[in-house]
Amino acid sequence: MQLQFTKMHGAGNDFMLLQWPADTPLPEPALIRRWADRRRGIGFDQLLVLAEDHDADVDGEYRIFNADGTEVEQCGNGVRCIAAFVCAGTDRKALRLASPSGLVEARLLEGGEVSVNLGVPNFSPDSAFLVGEQEGNRYRLAISGSDVEFGAVSLGNPHAVIAADSVDSAPVGILGEAFQSQPLFPHGVNVGFMEILERTRIRLRVFERGVGETPACGTGAAAAVVVGQRWGQLDASVRVELPGGTLGVDWQGPEDPVWLSGLATSVYEGRLTL
Repeated sequence: MQLQFTKMHGAGNDFMLLQWPADTPLPEPALIRRWADRRRGIGFDQLLVLAEDHDADVDGEYRIFNADGTEVEQCGNGVRCIAAFVCAGTDRKALRLASPSGLVEARLLEGGEVSVNLGVPNFSPDSAFLVGEQEGNRYRLAISGSDVEFGAVSLGNPHAVIAADSVDSAPVGILGEAFQSQPLFPHGVNVGFMEILERTRIRLRVFERGVGETPACGTGAAAAVVVGQRWGQLDASVRVELPGGTLGVDWQGPEDPVWLSGLATSVYEGRLTL
């Protein structure tokens, strides 16, 4: 069986998007890893699987898999790319998508940007897979003799956010990997390193579980902003500068959803044999 795929990216966070045939088993982790290989395969941070069949009350349904083959609950840049793909060649400016973490609302903006509603942030330790912790604005973890302070939130997937004096010198790979083996996070966690430039602008690097450091992470950008707001250091609308580009995050308050916006770009199309 041959399938057409589309290579896309949001701020350098890259994806392979497949429209998946109904009644066909999802790809095995080993196959996803082969496709994700940047030297021997197509290469991507995440695989986006868009179901050919979906319920009539939504405009699409998707699943997301990391480069290591593990399935994840959500991906902000990924859903922005899915929304751009679904609306391509149409005059649609808004749609609703079904994901493992719930319904997602998306809007197409001027200039090729796509904005998605990531839902209301969940600060419950259980939602962020923080085993045995009471809810707080800050947590501490002893790693290699150092006391690491971080905030935690779930936006459909779990995030830890660490304040950094400079993201250029932040130990993203070392600490990001160390967090994955902590009993506190038995399912792993995305780890963001945030440098606050001003109340409306931050720099960010993100270590994604199952992938490693990526040029950008949409839910990671949103997580950094909402944690920074909880710390009293950021305003409601913030520009997030990542290695791969800039994203916008807007969060008006505890009962409101987080909106993530930025460009979603198609790179090329191809075919693969299943």
